Amino acid sequence: MSITREFLRHPLLTGAIAPSSRRLAAEMTRGLGLEHARTVVELGPGTGVFTEAILHRLRPGARLVAVELNERLATPLRERYGRGPVTVVRDSAEALMSYVDEPVDVVVSGLPWAAMTAAQQGRILGQVTAVLSPEGRFTTFAYGYTAWTPPARQFAASLRQRFAVVTRGPLVWPNLPPAFVHRAALPLVPAREVRCGQSAPLAS
Repeated sequence: MSITREFLRHPLLTGAIAPSSRRLAAEMTRGLGLEHARTVVELGPGTGVFTEAILHRLRPGARLVAVELNERLATPLRERYGRGPVTVVRDSAEALMSYVDEPVDVVVSGLPWAAMTAAQQGRILGQVTAVLSPEGRFTTFAYGYTAWTPPARQFAASLRQRFAVVTRGPLVWPNLPPAFVHRAALPLVPAREVRCGQSAPLAS
């Protein structure tokens, strides 16, 4: 399945114009403690570049739940990875809590945050903080050219509001387009707020 073709068919659904590079995948999965994780979630796995990098680091017995909204991408992912430790779910990331029943150690996201409204960003981040363990970690990426757009700045502000530790890596130039990695740890939003249908106000 061509990620470029899917971008042209559904640009808001797919978000990426080309597959992420192995260099970006290595940067996305570095330093997350995946080697010690029991449960990991991947949001928007696309063609599975990050999935492969995650599985390379996971220990035997660990579980990976991959949530992909685009059925044309989810089907080949399920055929390739949907055995053993991997569960491929065709659904929105806004329904994440429906698919995990234990604390998640790491959430890796390939979602197009800059293509979302602030409300969508907030709902998905609410799901992420609800399922993460108290010491859980979250990582995602953004294209360099989107960094100063209002949605990207809103997303960065939301990360700082919802996590005690937030960092941003340097541009990964061997990627099309060049991208950088957001890392966040120690979620601050209590899970009960999300489960009661509430969310913390987004930073302006």
